[in-house]
Amino acid sequence: MKTDAPVLVIGSASVHVARFVRGLCAAGQSVVASTHGELAVDPHPALLATTTIDLGVRNWRAPKQIRELMRKWTPRIVHAHQANSVGWHAGRAVRGSGVPLVLTLWGSDVLLTPAISPLHRWMIKQALRSATAWTADSRIVLEAADALLGSRTAAARRVWIPLGIDDSGVASQPEKRILSCRLHKPLYRIDAVIRAFARLTKTHADWTLEVAASGTESEALKRLAAELDVIERIEFSGMLSPHALALSYRRAAVYMSVPVSDGTSVSLLEAMAAGCVPVLSDLPANREWVVDGLNGFLVSDLDRLDQAMQQAIGLWESGQWAATGGAWNPQLIRRKATFTRNIEQFLALYAQLRAG
Repeated sequence: MKTDAPVLVIGSASVHVARFVRGLCAAGQSVVASTHGELAVDPHPALLATTTIDLGVRNWRAPKQIRELMRKWTPRIVHAHQANSVGWHAGRAVRGSGVPLVLTLWGSDVLLTPAISPLHRWMIKQALRSATAWTADSRIVLEAADALLGSRTAAARRVWIPLGIDDSGVASQPEKRILSCRLHKPLYRIDAVIRAFARLTKTHADWTLEVAASGTESEALKRLAAELDVIERIEFSGMLSPHALALSYRRAAVYMSVPVSDGTSVSLLEAMAAGCVPVLSDLPANREWVVDGLNGFLVSDLDRLDQAMQQAIGLWESGQWAATGGAWNPQLIRRKATFTRNIEQFLALYAQLRAG
């Protein structure tokens, strides 16, 4: 698909926004990207320009700066990532322009940020009301946005579109390995994974836990592993390149992710595509992909996390997993959550909004 009018993408300078921009460009959609910081994207014929704007809540000039970009590039769509100050600024910028605003919700923006202060709650509600369409990678996030607005709901179209995975098609060769690859922040409770693994090693001493990624708690997590006497059984592999992370998924038999709150995480989709047994916190977004005991395990009490890990290991070691969830999950992801397919859904949404 090739279009002349660009999409103006507004967001943080995160890897997720960069990946989204690359996906649109690869599909033939021209893009102008304006981000809070420099976006790490390689040149592409469809990437017309990249600019930086202070999208913090204190920059009262941000809507004017976005409008200047709109006048210069006449975008077919403005697409803002996150219903925080980014969406708030974008909403004020498009007002009266006739250009549709797509607002992609990331989860924490409507699940957690409104509780920070009345100002944050008001700002997010304003962003939601200004959008022509909301998208999210889990239905629970769309429902939370509706609940946030209450009786004064918005007329925006609600569309569930996962930000899926790049399907490598490479076969997995799982070993007796458990993988955790969420960031080392309190939200993700990596300490609970390490504590559960320490209890597990009493009966499964031949298993290894790989703790990938990094964050503010990295050093504390290493100290915890040493205190629990499992430092020799844990590989702290740090922030991995996409290629190295894909290899870690293919080597792992079990995947662990137990955050306090989450939307649909790309890491879960990648783990399911690789055939790992997912052991997850029991969150609404996870229930959209996993049925407890059928194609993974959902845990509400972290004191019982080691028991869920034992169930996952038992299912994998028995060979039953390969014929059930290990076969079903990759098919599910290929059908619903490959990145190319999801970009096509965004392009279809843009066309629908432009057609009125």
